[in-house]
Amino acid sequence: MVSPVTVVKSEGPKLVPFFKATCVYFVLWLPLSSPSWVSALIKCLPIFCLWLFLLAHGLGFLLTHPSATRIFVGLVFSAIGDAFLIWQDQGYFLHGLLMFAVTHMLYASAFGMRPLALRTGLLMAVLAVLCYAVFYPSLTGAFTYLVGVYVALVGFMGWRAMAGLHLVGAAWRWTELAAGGGALLFIVSDLTIGLDKFCFPVPYSRAFIMSTYYAAQMLIALSAVESREPVEDYRLSKAK
Repeated sequence: MVSPVTVVKSEGPKLVPFFKATCVYFVLWLPLSSPSWVSALIKCLPIFCLWLFLLAHGLGFLLTHPSATRIFVGLVFSAIGDAFLIWQDQGYFLHGLLMFAVTHMLYASAFGMRPLALRTGLLMAVLAVLCYAVFYPSLTGAFTYLVGVYVALVGFMGWRAMAGLHLVGAAWRWTELAAGGGALLFIVSDLTIGLDKFCFPVPYSRAFIMSTYYAAQMLIALSAVESREPVEDYRLSKAK
């Protein structure tokens, strides 16, 4: 197991562009009322930096670790979703929702189905049902079904991220902690978006949504560094 101190020393410098890009976003704070390609670029820039963070480990790393590749592709779809949401008032909210649905499926696939952790799955299923119950009275038309599917996908991703989480003992790994923490922050960010859009105005929603979202994406990208599934093991597991 790699210690957290070693991780900070080795991976911290590669994340400097991400932190700078995040600061640029919050400093410029481009208004939602005037969407433009410039505002889309500023919003997506931290995610672009996470692309570079994974690419900094080499194309060979991505090619030989399927889980890391899926996280990278998930970040690509996230950036596209971010761009669509810049124009959500012009009718592109569903496009963004679709892109993030694909992102969650890719992340869940990256986290894998082992261990199964049925108790964790049951807990996430209950939380997903409760969240949907909160949204349901405010949903109309296609959103009634689409939001339900999206909530289920987010819950499934959260289940797979936390299934392998061990906080004590020899099985403890910082990558699982990063994945679990990232998934929880992503859920919080998405839940806040849903409440703000469908239920009631959430105070300081934009700051809260984007801060938890960027932190979630960073942790999920970081979880790919000590990848759990080299291509040889992946092929072996498929053969079995």
